[in-house]
Amino acid sequence: MHEMALAQSMLEIVEQTARDDGADRVTVVRIEIGALSHVEPEALRFCFDALTRGSLADGARLDIESTAGAAWCMPCGMAVPLARLGEPCPHCGSYQLAVFEGDAMRVREIEVASTRRRARAPLQGEA
Repeated sequence: MHEMALAQSMLEIVEQTARDDGADRVTVVRIEIGALSHVEPEALRFCFDALTRGSLADGARLDIESTAGAAWCMPCGMAVPLARLGEPCPHCGSYQLAVFEGDAMRVREIEVASTRRRARAPLQGEA
């Protein structure tokens, strides 16, 4: 199950970003998973929940957005939608397709919370 390794890498990115931002806690993680990425969303969600216990992201909501696949057909020169790898071009039937979209997973956004009070910057004329 490679989703465990993916969830671990995702958690490292999320925690580092939260720390760099001075956050105490991550409340929401939004990711994109491409239809051609070979990532099972529910398995990833399970792994994320297991790995985040005791971390900055403990209890964080994981929002998953699915992105469609697309490929370039070399013989007919068309950009075509692709639901699964191994499908032919819907225009010419060729299998010579170069995927250009929907084969990746990425962290799009995180929401954080902080219990620390930030010092107010002095206004002009204040010391």
